[in-house]
Amino acid sequence: MPAKIKFELDEGVAHVTLSYPRRFNAMSRAMWRDLRSAFERIQGMTDVRCVLVAGDGAHFCAGGDISEYTSFRFHEAALREFHEVEVWGALSAMLACDVPLVAQIEGNCMGAGVEIASCCDIRLAAESARFGAPIARLGFPMAPREAALVAREAGLATSRQMLLEAAVFSAPDMLQRGFLSRVVADVDVSAVAQATVRRISELAPQAARLNKQTLRALNHGQLPGLLATAYDYADSAEQREGISAFLEKRPPRF
Repeated sequence: MPAKIKFELDEGVAHVTLSYPRRFNAMSRAMWRDLRSAFERIQGMTDVRCVLVAGDGAHFCAGGDISEYTSFRFHEAALREFHEVEVWGALSAMLACDVPLVAQIEGNCMGAGVEIASCCDIRLAAESARFGAPIARLGFPMAPREAALVAREAGLATSRQMLLEAAVFSAPDMLQRGFLSRVVADVDVSAVAQATVRRISELAPQAARLNKQTLRALNHGQLPGLLATAYDYADSAEQREGISAFLEKRPPRF
């Protein structure tokens, strides 16, 4: 099967699947470009309430497609283009997405997989999932923007071990270190992920988008810039419905 990003919309939930099963869903250059396109598309869709990011089959993402590396990694301009345009273009599109992102992580989550998971708001993992970025064995470092992203989400101590020691961590380890939201039995991870995205999709979509914008601004030290428009939702149908439903003791219809 060819390497690709699968996209499917089901009742307000966008399913984004990393699909390259014969390489444990390692990211090819085309997949990075398609991942960016998928999230730029999602950002413009008003009917998407949640995104589920998963791997095809038994693994989330084993890293980058090393079979492609000799064609560009030995040339500085090509290497810069790959990381700054293709990889960071996709990751920044995920980070800029105002829709909640849930990662369903199984099997290997290495290198590029850790970076993609780092862009998600809620990270659910199977108990047997494994995490790392052992690229020191391949003779190169993690690109600066990507390293900053992983360090922010996984923590500096964990990132140091991943990058300097080529350490690989279990899902319970990553839960304890604060990277994961929840770890569940392997047989339950799909059902738990589906229940999570459905629960999110039933909540107020405008509030979710505004919360993501606030959290992103807070993360970048840009919170004061939101204050001028922070309360524009005052007369929104969503807020009126939520409060009315509470007072009338009925489920809201968002």
